[in-house]
Amino acid sequence: MIQFVQVSKVYSGGFQALQGVSFSIMAGELVFFIGHSGAGKSTLLKLIAAIEQPTSGTVKVGKLDSSTMKRSAVPYLRRGLGLIFQEQKILYDRPVLDNVLLPLQVVGMESKVATARARAALDKVGLLHRGKANPVSLSGGEKQRMCIARAVVNRPTVLIADEPTANLDAAYAQEIMGVFRSFHQVGVTVLIATHDLALIENKSRVLQLYQGKLAQ
Repeated sequence: MIQFVQVSKVYSGGFQALQGVSFSIMAGELVFFIGHSGAGKSTLLKLIAAIEQPTSGTVKVGKLDSSTMKRSAVPYLRRGLGLIFQEQKILYDRPVLDNVLLPLQVVGMESKVATARARAALDKVGLLHRGKANPVSLSGGEKQRMCIARAVVNRPTVLIADEPTANLDAAYAQEIMGVFRSFHQVGVTVLIATHDLALIENKSRVLQLYQGKLAQ
């Protein structure tokens, strides 16, 4: 479903974020990407989402190939992805429900259907009762769950999370991981970049990056 073939990424200024990375991920897997800060985890996830393009090599997501994909195909690719990055980009001028509604409004979904979908997403992460609240009143764990609801409201086949438990205490971190596991259990492919090894279960697949290379 997702394949990297000898992928390298060099940013302007000469910084090499990834070097010759190859791996494959099958549909429905739960995969952790681990490594030190600057190891290339965030770049790798951005390549999957076509936020960045590889300097060399090939990134395949489903039937789309980075080497041949037109820019017009990028929105189509991202409709199948749920993205949770460290910059949460929460809108504090509107309530929780409206934050979750936003991706559906962007694609022009009919209001009644969109609202029902947003409420279902909030219910899935245990936040339906906070739908009318302003996000400023949410705890750290609740804000992250709201962002997860927003990421899955389009019912993606792949959920991508970059350090989703950063700055959360251990209890909140396990709470967030419980949400990810619930999506994995219903067949969603879940990719998580983290430096917190305590989140990783014994049977989970782990890919380790070290200085831009796949170490394990």
